[in-house]
Formats: sequence, structure tokens, C-alpha cells
Amino acid sequence: MGNHYTYILECKDQTLYTGYTTDLERRIKMHNEGKGAKYTKIRRPVKLVYHEVYDNKSDALKREYAMKQLSRAKKLALIKEG
Repeated sequence: MGNHYTYILECKDQTLYTGYTTDLERRIKMHNEGKGAKYTKIRRPVKLVYHEVYDNKSDALKREYAMKQLSRAKKLALIKEG
């Protein structure tokens, strides 16, 4: 199991992007090819700095939403704890 991911990317401009996927490698590749989110398209390259694994989509999407509500400082603390 465990094929649902929430993740945080660090963009070229040091901003952070939070997302959800079922295939982490493929999604990061898409972001770096400019086929991911509009936000990351102009901030390439991106690198994975944090991720969590979930057994179901619902839990992963709830966590993604919660992570998106965090301040930058709290996201950085989460990454550091990682």
C-alpha cells in the first residue's frame, strides 16, 4: 500500500510548493519539465525536500490541505524535522 503522497518542493526562487500525487518520481519529473503546476512552471528546477506517504487518497488530500495552511516557517520546521 502507501501509494498516496503529499510533498513539498523547493523551487529555484526558494519558494515552497505543496502537492499531492500517487507517483512521486513521475510528478517531480513533470514539474521539472514544465508540465506540472502553473506555479512551478516558471520556478524550475524544483527539488523534493519533504514527503509523507498515505494508504488512501482521502488522508493524503486532507494532509495536503493542512500543509498548505502552514506558514513558511512551519513548513521549513517540518522539512527540518523530516
